[in-house]
Amino acid sequence: MSGIVIVGGGHAGGSVASLLRLYGFEGAVTVVGEEPVAPYQRPPLSKAYLKGEADLSALELKGEDFYAEHDVTLLTGVRAVELDRGARAVRLLDGGALPYDICILATGARPRRLQLPGADLPGVLALRTVLDADALKAALVPGARLAVVGGGYVGLEAAAGARALGAEAVVIEREARVLARVACARLSAFYQDRHRREGVEFRLEAEVLRFEAGADGRVAAVQLADGERVACTAALVGVGAVPNDELARAAGLSCPNGVAVDENARTEDPAVFAIGDVSWRPLPVYDRAFRLESVPNALEQAKQAAAAIVGKPRPPDETPWFWSDQYEVKLQIAGVPFDADEVLLRGDPESGRFAVFHLAGDVIRAVEAVNAPAEFLASRQLIARRTPVSKAALGDPAVSMKAVAA
Repeated sequence: MSGIVIVGGGHAGGSVASLLRLYGFEGAVTVVGEEPVAPYQRPPLSKAYLKGEADLSALELKGEDFYAEHDVTLLTGVRAVELDRGARAVRLLDGGALPYDICILATGARPRRLQLPGADLPGVLALRTVLDADALKAALVPGARLAVVGGGYVGLEAAAGARALGAEAVVIEREARVLARVACARLSAFYQDRHRREGVEFRLEAEVLRFEAGADGRVAAVQLADGERVACTAALVGVGAVPNDELARAAGLSCPNGVAVDENARTEDPAVFAIGDVSWRPLPVYDRAFRLESVPNALEQAKQAAAAIVGKPRPPDETPWFWSDQYEVKLQIAGVPFDADEVLLRGDPESGRFAVFHLAGDVIRAVEAVNAPAEFLASRQLIARRTPVSKAALGDPAVSMKAVAA
């Protein structure tokens, strides 16, 4: 047997390798990763790691001895360039090839680039890898000024990190509010106010025309369409991510927005799986397919693929969930607001503890919980079971979440 070749050394790839061994798979397992380090957690890159509260060893999924002790071949700094389904081999940039019985694509996603003048200037940064985070951290010295292009969660977390490190931050967003594509208006207003109180500036409904260089050749300003020139010592572009599905596309696999898979994370080719940010996967609770970018999604699909490969029962479906840490605010999101027709607030945003529910009729489809773990945890179960709730009880913080489903 050739065994299993996992293309991608991120959270999904590292997790499925360890799960295969945990589930009893005894064949060869090889992980191919482009980065020069072992699989690690990415979320802390814009949080604890950026602020210097954690080092790379704290981010590693497994200790340095795990792979040798569990007979997992870990290839770092190696790029896969072709998925040859006919030969059942993964071809590498150096000319080598890895034969497989099963291939798992865990290639993740990459930051979306802006096709604008000056976008490739030194000091125009992205945040996806530990090397990206190191470059950003080096730029955020006291007195520096960071221009964040894109008011999503990564951009806001980076702005919070900049303030913690003594740097100034200005967020440039083309929509009328931050988080416009991923959160409700009430949550956007809460975060804009919280960041403003920390000294973060905002430019909303702003179109970026170009990045300008200073005398040293590094980025020195972001030019906006209204004529404003936003001075900066570094710029971070956070305008979404693109799935790394090129190998699958070139191999003829279906890729509507990421690699299409079934409920077991298997593609149309029975010998090829895809997991994590690169996959276009079924969401049974919502009766549709979607591409998710989250650690919980990577772990869920790693379990699905490993279980299918070794013949274990398919694990239960999970409610998608996400989180963000900014200042003392912990946001936990459960579900995706597909088909929601009503938004209901529980608690008072002024208190710093509240939850926003997205409902379809009397069924919760998603919740945005700010410093509200009880609402988050209960909602994950209610969403998964599609349990009808009492809206009056749901909007009353005096009523426990256990009583809401009565």
